[in-house]
Amino acid sequence: MTATTCPICDKAVDPLHTPFCSRGCRDRDLLQWLGEGYRIPVKNDAHEGLDSTGGDH
Repeated sequence: MTATTCPICDKAVDPLHTPFCSRGCRDRDLLQWLGEGYRIPVKNDAHEGLDSTGGDH
């Protein structure tokens, strides 16, 4: 299934910038990723024991 509207501004998608409507919206999305605006939630206990302090190495 293809998106028919831009996920940033809801305008019609431009085939040159799919899935966005323009280079501006495409760049805004990239800046969100680079600036850590989009995050994937993780449980805090998932990382427990992964640090190198206090381990039996």
